[in-house]
Amino acid sequence: MFHIVLYQPEIPPNTGNIIRLCANSGTSLHLIHPLGFTLDEKRLRRAGLDYKEWTTVNEYANLQQFIESVRPHRLLACSTKGQQCYADVAFAQNDALIFGPESRGLPTEILSSLPPEQILRIPMHTDSRSLNLSNSVAIMLYEAWRQHGFTRP
Repeated sequence: MFHIVLYQPEIPPNTGNIIRLCANSGTSLHLIHPLGFTLDEKRLRRAGLDYKEWTTVNEYANLQQFIESVRPHRLLACSTKGQQCYADVAFAQNDALIFGPESRGLPTEILSSLPPEQILRIPMHTDSRSLNLSNSVAIMLYEAWRQHGFTRP
């Protein structure tokens, strides 16, 4: 159905929560290296509980390897720099929703490689920095899934 892509995630509990989210929504998770942790870290296991067995978690050396392997319909980047509101997008099957590392977001080279309408933002107060990564993934994934009638893949 949809692909969640975490580009160089840094915080184990966020990735654990996203594993759980993906398991409960029938979504595959793709991790782009380097990771700021190992997948067997205790904090990751605690947050993801035993959900890793209920979803597909793939790892890639870089974003290009993910694109060549999965061939998503399109990449939709979540960024505070985006002008397009996520709720105004018609999500398609096989879209890949990509999120950057917690401390710095997606790098400029990734954002500049995408058309502006594929760089999505989640509305926030103007004096806010950003939302938690796992919350951002949940917001965007559930909107995409809602648009498809919450059907199972």
